[in-house]
Amino acid sequence: MNSWKPSPWGTAMSDTASWSPPPLIRDPWLRYGLYAAAAIYLVLAIGTLHLNWARLAQGLDRGWAFVSAFGRPNFTSHWREIFEGFVESLTMTAVATVAGVALSLPVGLGAARNLVPLPVYLVCRGIIAVSRTFPEIIIAILFVKMFGFGPLAGVATLAFATIGFMAKLLAEDIEDIDARQVEAIRATGAGPFQVLNYAVQPQVMARFIGLSVYRLDINFRESAVIGIVGAGGIGATLNTSFERYEFDTAAAILLSIIAIVMLTEYLSGLVRGRLR
Repeated sequence: MNSWKPSPWGTAMSDTASWSPPPLIRDPWLRYGLYAAAAIYLVLAIGTLHLNWARLAQGLDRGWAFVSAFGRPNFTSHWREIFEGFVESLTMTAVATVAGVALSLPVGLGAARNLVPLPVYLVCRGIIAVSRTFPEIIIAILFVKMFGFGPLAGVATLAFATIGFMAKLLAEDIEDIDARQVEAIRATGAGPFQVLNYAVQPQVMARFIGLSVYRLDINFRESAVIGIVGAGGIGATLNTSFERYEFDTAAAILLSIIAIVMLTEYLSGLVRGRLR
């Protein structure tokens, strides 16, 4: 037998009753009508794909051949090309990260509204917006057209992407700092660079270093992607393996990338843990 007690809103409520949130659309006719319209649109959209089932079956066979290659990866046949590709990717990653982090410092400081006047803020925010608008693969295609195939285009791409990533997060961290420390340093008659060094830098440096290590990890993964369009690195070797249908070599490259990414993730976790 249910026991009833008065609810705080003046109506009876059962101890065993369960509450469920109201639907987003209360009218059932409208709600189910939208569901039906979405289902009809999905069916019509699939009908416009003009699927070639024979070609799909061939693709499934090649896909299974690629997946099964992970059980027998080939590290030996093209070990020199794989090694050189990884060395190039790691070099690109290190150079691009250092250059991008260094260039992101003035942009990030200029994008912090609590430090700079409005015109400087707008210019730096515009730089961040442009850097973050386009994915790395699009920027890589542009730099490949400018500089030609090779690691230079890859370094420029990763550095450009790093600027937007690091500057945005740095600016947000600076805008969230304790303003009392800034005011205390300014009250001593300190100049702008002294304020940055003694009031801003101690509050954001630990997170900035952690983000830099994290961006190093991201840049290595992206170096494998942009290499497919000719921006150097292990991505070019991986693309060549796919074009030759050497799935066992491609599996070896992907497993190596996974191992390096896991190692860098572990190291970046250790660095961020030390900085807390």
